[in-house]
Amino acid sequence: MYSSYERPDSTRPDLPIEDTLLGGEPKYRKADVAAAAGVDVGRAERLWQAMGFAHVGDDDVVFTDADVAALRLMVQLVAAQVIPPEIETAVARSLAQTMSRLAEWEVGIFKAVLGEAFAEDMPTTVEFAKAVLPVMEELQSYVWRRHLAATAIRELDGAGSGPVARTQVIGFADIVGYTRLIRDFTEAELAGLIDEFEDLATGVVAENHGRIVKTVGDEVLFVADTAAAGAEIGLALNEAIDKAAEVPPLRIGLAQGTVLARFGDVYGSTVNIASRLTSLARPASVLVDRELATALRGDPRYALQPIGPTRVQGFRGLHAWVLRRAR
Repeated sequence: MYSSYERPDSTRPDLPIEDTLLGGEPKYRKADVAAAAGVDVGRAERLWQAMGFAHVGDDDVVFTDADVAALRLMVQLVAAQVIPPEIETAVARSLAQTMSRLAEWEVGIFKAVLGEAFAEDMPTTVEFAKAVLPVMEELQSYVWRRHLAATAIRELDGAGSGPVARTQVIGFADIVGYTRLIRDFTEAELAGLIDEFEDLATGVVAENHGRIVKTVGDEVLFVADTAAAGAEIGLALNEAIDKAAEVPPLRIGLAQGTVLARFGDVYGSTVNIASRLTSLARPASVLVDRELATALRGDPRYALQPIGPTRVQGFRGLHAWVLRRAR
């Protein structure tokens, strides 16, 4: 049950774009889909909602053959013990969060390319979708496989089975004065600023062997496997932003410690410490915690200036150091 179509009004006529994007005409109720996949309706509904889709009434005909096929695939993966039953909904939820953002971005591209025709000229929109969809699917598959290969290699080099907990550097980079920018900038100006910020951050993090976990508005969360890589990302980010006239300075916080990686996100006290240090950092500066400062001490490329214990909610006596390049 992975169709995202929702009819808020039963009198609304079908849109031609629906059949194009869903790969077929909606013709099933949720009970039909569940029966075809051999599961009870409750389980099918839990998966549907875990995917982030709205509640569907018993008599709503919104599902396609693709929904039936997808539910069968999930059931088969669980039956084959590829996916443990207890994390079935967690897998669906994580997949949905990634795909939802991707879909929002892609529709934004469609609107930018088509302009007024996107909403006013349905035949043009449908033809555009038919032409672009196969290309986007192929490109998404390529990028996914590349990331899958890189992640598999890291895991094979790293640890055994089970939840992935390892020592990593966690970093947050936060745009200074973002609240004011929202108030003062037009939507187009704000979109341009965010695009440039994310473009710079993606390039710097990748170039220094890190990985972006996620972006949330004005903030980027990234990870690195070594202390030096984390330090380079933090310092290079501020240097790159300093050269970008349109992007305000950043506050950056870095912490090193045990991190739990789960479904593409990271958890643990190390993540919380890095977030707290970011809130304490001054514009265009990088703050690091005790563990990372210890790991970097003695490296001639960096200079560390202690600022002493800080008062941060949830952490008593959190020590921090300003990280700079050595002169």
